[in-house]
Amino acid sequence: MSKEAVLYKTEGNKVRCLACARRCLIGEGQVGFCGVRSVRNGKLYLDVYGKVAAAHVDPIEKKPLVHFYPGSKVFSFSTFGCNWMCMYCQNFDISQRRRAEGVELSPEELVDMARAYEAEGITYTYNEPAIFAEFAHDTGVIARKFGLFNTMVSNGYWSDELVDYVRDFLDAVTIDFKGNGEEKFMKRYTSASGPEPIIETIRSLLAYGIHVEITDLVIPKIGDDLNAAKNLLSKIMDIAGPDIPIHFLRFHPDYKLDYLPWTPVETLEKHYRLAKDLGFRFVYIGNVPGHPYENTYCPNCGKMVIRRDGFRILEWHLTEDMRCQYCGYKLPIKGKLSKHAFEDRFEPVFI
Repeated sequence: MSKEAVLYKTEGNKVRCLACARRCLIGEGQVGFCGVRSVRNGKLYLDVYGKVAAAHVDPIEKKPLVHFYPGSKVFSFSTFGCNWMCMYCQNFDISQRRRAEGVELSPEELVDMARAYEAEGITYTYNEPAIFAEFAHDTGVIARKFGLFNTMVSNGYWSDELVDYVRDFLDAVTIDFKGNGEEKFMKRYTSASGPEPIIETIRSLLAYGIHVEITDLVIPKIGDDLNAAKNLLSKIMDIAGPDIPIHFLRFHPDYKLDYLPWTPVETLEKHYRLAKDLGFRFVYIGNVPGHPYENTYCPNCGKMVIRRDGFRILEWHLTEDMRCQYCGYKLPIKGKLSKHAFEDRFEPVFI
């Protein structure tokens, strides 16, 4: 079900892919860095269009998105391939397999599946959605017609052209930094040049009114420097302000970095306090179920207004228009509390 891509232009006898910040220049019969965008007869094709590697029904908090339609169910799916080569990727069997494989499903069929599972939205995730942007776009446009929202989990290593392409269907994005966004770390462990394209992606997404939340995977020994974290957080504050949610995620050993330990909780707490000291109002610790910093606290009165355990909401103390029930402060949470919020929402999808 390969399909001609939209995000490219011709340069001489080669093609310039415009799907991400790499902007690969690809010759006839060659494939881009991601492994799934190839040139045939002078045109760029998305070889994984209509090919699904994985699908699942998730709570939106798993993305993690905690300030966007809390408690909702999202139909998540991926293709194969990626524009990075992270040495710690937990989905390496999907992202690092540069092949045009998968179960054939059209955008229409995916939306039908999402509706059958009573999902409120679709999430493009598990591998980098930038590389299958045309597939996501066609699915997302249909999903919107049926009242479903669209979200992505991304490294944010995008092009300006991609941001402009997805803005007509995309509602929310989780941008995942790794190792505090330090350039030296990124070049060695992810193959990306540095954080600048990601910062520009965030700036552009916010300008278009797309909801953004930030995660930072804090990797012990090689990516947990607080000075680097301060530098990254300062850049985010400058372009996004104090209300953007910040998540510090606990690393677990995987793939080529399986020799490293889990991130000490104390390290995550230091990052949390740093972000709070810099003025961020909504800071979270992830992958530590039951930790008090999973919860949402009112910036005005300090009371806990949402209590969580992992991806589950256990308590809710906000009004319908997202005001604190104790003091009336309006929290910047988009959408409404889902009717599925307190259900067991982990469902495998058989494809």
